Amino acid sequence: MTAMGIIFANIYDSSLGELTNKRTMASLPYGGRYRQIDFTLSNMVNSGIRHIGIISRFNYQSLMNHIGSGEEWDLELQEGGLEFLTPYSMSHNSSYRGKVEALHSALEALEYSSGEDYVVLADSGVLCNIDLGKVLEAHVASGKDLTVVTKAGIANGTKQLDLAIKLDKGGQIADLAVDYVATSEYLASMALFVISRELLVHHVRECMARNRYRFERDFLMRQFQAGNLSVNVYEFQGVALFNESTEEYFNNNLAIIGKEVRHNLFGGAHPIYTKVRDRVPSYYGEDCHVENCIVADGCVLEGNARHSVLFRQVTIGQGAMVEDSLIMNDTVVGEGCELKCVILDKDVVVRPGTKLIGTPNNPVIVKRGEQI
Repeated sequence: MTAMGIIFANIYDSSLGELTNKRTMASLPYGGRYRQIDFTLSNMVNSGIRHIGIISRFNYQSLMNHIGSGEEWDLELQEGGLEFLTPYSMSHNSSYRGKVEALHSALEALEYSSGEDYVVLADSGVLCNIDLGKVLEAHVASGKDLTVVTKAGIANGTKQLDLAIKLDKGGQIADLAVDYVATSEYLASMALFVISRELLVHHVRECMARNRYRFERDFLMRQFQAGNLSVNVYEFQGVALFNESTEEYFNNNLAIIGKEVRHNLFGGAHPIYTKVRDRVPSYYGEDCHVENCIVADGCVLEGNARHSVLFRQVTIGQGAMVEDSLIMNDTVVGEGCELKCVILDKDVVVRPGTKLIGTPNNPVIVKRGEQI
């Protein structure tokens, strides 16, 4: 039983606004030193998936710079290892209309793979540490055409889910809905699917021949309701962070300050790999006070920080106060600044005495390279 992986790098780019203007969702920084794709790549590699294709339509330079040759994940940019699939768009707008259209553009990689039996499809907007080997085993044991990985506790009556599934008392699917604001009895799809490679190629061709381009709506739900597709549901029990909006991205970064979330993501038997960027240890000034923070290497902290995530080489000047905020690489916070519920992208300079106050539902965002 062998499998290849396909990662969609640009899904939800539009919902992250300024944070993804010049980068993909997959290359969005997370947790002080990681990128979001690190979780998906690591999950695949740790589960023995050695052939991985990354589909990216645009803004992929940052992603390619981060992944490089793939050596941190013990992969190489060659056939049978890691492949960047940067296909042409087949629609008239600036992005793919759906995953099926993206897969159709990368059909050659699927058809002429290294002979893998199955394909694991994944987005980079849901962060978790999952053993995909167990998912593959459950898929084969189920005898179903497709397995979808789900998570309980995400549906809350306000969040719209790409795919929501309700099970009956016997564990069979009672309802399946797409783009649905589901209530708490529904399971949320984690955008992780396992399917036979041959079956996927067949349905991608059939969908595109009929101008159907969305995976969940035009393929999965349509074929399931017609009785042409059997679906297995795999319920994931660990921590799953859905970063599908700016608010979720902000709060889920701060969530790793909590021991339970941090240990679940990083403390298990399966490590999360990322590009190595060695820096000097962080410097803590005599008068600084840092409380309940994630602090990466290379920082210079003369001021104060509370319940925040500080990425590499962040500088906080004397008398400054940073609270409930995300401060990305190489950003300088001047003396006497007051920041609360703020996202500062890379290479930002905040002049001394500046005051920026947001809320957890609406954090203040400062774009990369700006001075304020």
